Amino acid sequence: MNNVCRVLIADDHPHAREAIRSMLEGVAGFSIAGEARNGLEAVGLCRELLPNVVLMDIGMPVMGGLEATKRIKDEFPAVKVIMLSVSDDVADLFSAVQFGAQGYLLKSMDPDDWLEYLSALIAGKDDAARGIAGKLFGQFKGAEPSAAASLTPREKEILQLITQGLTNREIANQLSIAENTVKNHVKNLLEKLELDNRVQLAGYAVRHQLS
Repeated sequence: MNNVCRVLIADDHPHAREAIRSMLEGVAGFSIAGEARNGLEAVGLCRELLPNVVLMDIGMPVMGGLEATKRIKDEFPAVKVIMLSVSDDVADLFSAVQFGAQGYLLKSMDPDDWLEYLSALIAGKDDAARGIAGKLFGQFKGAEPSAAASLTPREKEILQLITQGLTNREIANQLSIAENTVKNHVKNLLEKLELDNRVQLAGYAVRHQLS
């Protein structure tokens, strides 16, 4: 990275903030712009400090990380928000993406993986970032990767559109097929992948790079 990336750390736990600070301070290309103890502080510090990246804890008091992410992305769309969590529930991952986050990292992940992912994302190396994310998201709860081999091209196409947040009607219009046909495909996807809902389908697609 040619330019120094200014990072805002948002986490209500002092030890977590210190651990992230310690990890990044010794790495060329990163500088710590500031620290926030909750989502509301993170929004305010974004206005004051203008960071390039916010490492945002998903669960914080006063204002949670998801709402803070939405506000930051609405006001500063160029700021990259990476959600941090101890949760390996793919529903949390999908919620973070829906609220505008560019990535999602488990706090238990190896620091080298963190840094590699952040560096690729910040440098705009989308292919590299997706490859690393696929490895990292493999730790999330969900169906096994081998199930993807049973999907038809049409099912994969619909899965991609579900990941984009499209409804059954919108998918039907885009693919020029009947809405009931889309419903049947979604039902088959849920059965094949042994999942319960559309959120889990979208999370599966992200984890296995089908989106």
